[in-house]
Parts: sequence; C-alpha cells; structure tokens
Amino acid sequence: MKLKKGLPIAAILLIIISGGCQKDMNTSAPSGMASISSVAPGRQPQQAGVDLGFSGDFVILSKSGITDVYKSAITGDIGTSPITGAAMVISCPEVTGTIYSVDAAGPACKVTDATLLTSAVSDMQTAYTDAAGRSNPNFLNLGAGNIGGKTLTPGLYKWTSAVVIPTDVTISGGPNDVWIFQVAGTLIMSSAVKITLSGGAQAKNIYWQAAGAVTFGTTSHFEGNILGKTGINLQTGASINGRMLAQTAVTLQKNAVTQPK
Repeated sequence: MKLKKGLPIAAILLIIISGGCQKDMNTSAPSGMASISSVAPGRQPQQAGVDLGFSGDFVILSKSGITDVYKSAITGDIGTSPITGAAMVISCPEVTGTIYSVDAAGPACKVTDATLLTSAVSDMQTAYTDAAGRSNPNFLNLGAGNIGGKTLTPGLYKWTSAVVIPTDVTISGGPNDVWIFQVAGTLIMSSAVKITLSGGAQAKNIYWQAAGAVTFGTTSHFEGNILGKTGINLQTGASINGRMLAQTAVTLQKNAVTQPK
C-alpha cells in the first residue's frame, strides 16, 4: 500500500503501533481462562458445577436414615452412613438400583460396602461446603425468599433466610448452564406446585444448598440436586428429578425419586 505524500512520520508510527496492539488484544487467552471477548460487559462468568464426587453415584444418600411409607419408586442407588443399615426402612422392590449399607443390617437385597459409603458421605459434605461457599451472587434475597411464579436464569442465588415456593417455578437455560441456590434457612415447596425446566436446562446442573429442613408438599414436583444439612422430607405423592444428599435423614411417602442423567 502506498502512503499519501506528505503523511507525517508520527501518523505512520501511530498506525503501526495501533495495528500491533489490536493483534495482541485478539490473541486467545491461556487454556482454562476466559478471553476478554467471552464475558459480556456487566455479566459475571458462568458458575462451575459442584463436584459431587462419589455422592453423585447416589440418588439418596443420608447420614442418619431413610424411611418410607410404601410404596415409593426410586431409580438410582441409595445408602446410609455412618448409621447402621437398619435405619433404611425401605423395601427392595421400591428401588431400581443398589441399596448400600455399612453393615449386615438393612433390606435383604442390600450390598455391604462401608468404604464406598464413607467416601460418598465425605464427598457429599465437601460438595455442600463448596456450594455454600460460592461468593458474589448474581441474585441476593430474590423475592425476599418467595420465588413462586418466577423464571430462574443461570447463576448464583443467595438467600439469608428461608425460601418458599408457593406457586410454579420455571428454571430456564441451556444444557450446560449451572444454577446454584444458597438457602440459609428452610426450603419449603407447597402442595401440587411444580418446578419446570425449559430451554434445555438439566436437573444434574442445578444445586440447592439448604442449611434448614427441606419439605416438598403433596403431589409437588422438584428438579435438581439437594445438598441438605438438615432433613429432606417428601410428603405423599411428591416427586423429584434429582438427588437428595442429606447430612441427617430422608423421609419418603409414596414418592417418585429419579436420579438425573
């Protein structure tokens, strides 16, 4: 390219320097880091999923027991630790999967594997700590704890008190998006209320960390993994597409519990 006659030397140098800077700005970021152009202005980077470790192999994992009002339909492995297998008051035909116990007690079809259960419970507690420790929430105390009727987009949500779900909720996003819900108090969903996924959102990428008791009302439907520090209680006919990972007990009453794929 020919430069116009009389173009000042300083202008020529400025063109050369600007071209070099533009080249540097377009260089890809190192592996594992977001490039400048990949994060929209004013938007926080995508949350990473919570690593469930061995606890992710279970649809129900409890430290102090699983009780059931017959007949529930459970798809996935279940187990308790460190409490004895006798605390799993559930029948073999209700479980499409393996029932793990730390000892010889429990349902007749159980498999004894204390080592696996110890690792799974440890990973469950680590996952709880991870989810609870995420900082810089996208949404703080949304709806003052009442999220009924809302559409929840990907991100980190934090409530400093209880959360109630009195009417239907939609979780909307893509198949690789992540939702983390931090609940400092109880999590209560009313009877006949449903959580619906849209846009390709997947239950396996949704994490509900609750410090207080979790309760699902009769015939309600829930989506996502529950990391509960206290009990998880399903009332008659309630269902969940997700995992119930409880540091205390899980109670069932004729429920449908399905491990997400």
